[in-house]
Amino acid sequence: MANTSSAKKAIRVSARKKIINLRKNRQYKEDRKGVVKAIANKDKAEAEKLLPQAFKSIDKAAKGGVLHKNTANRYKAQLAKMIKSL
Repeated sequence: MANTSSAKKAIRVSARKKIINLRKNRQYKEDRKGVVKAIANKDKAEAEKLLPQAFKSIDKAAKGGVLHKNTANRYKAQLAKMIKSL
């Protein structure tokens, strides 16, 4: 258990950040899977409609430190390449 007030505050802050990071992580994964599912169904229009939201959530995850920026760029490039190949 934390003894000092600053240590107690650090525990509260890290708990809040954990929740935020988990939400960002879950959101980009769900959006990415939605695009991949549309691609698997050969639905190019649906995939293109979902792509901007996926890009947005991937960028937010990278900005918040949940994803490395190069990983985010790789995910975005892979999604765009899959849609282009349809």
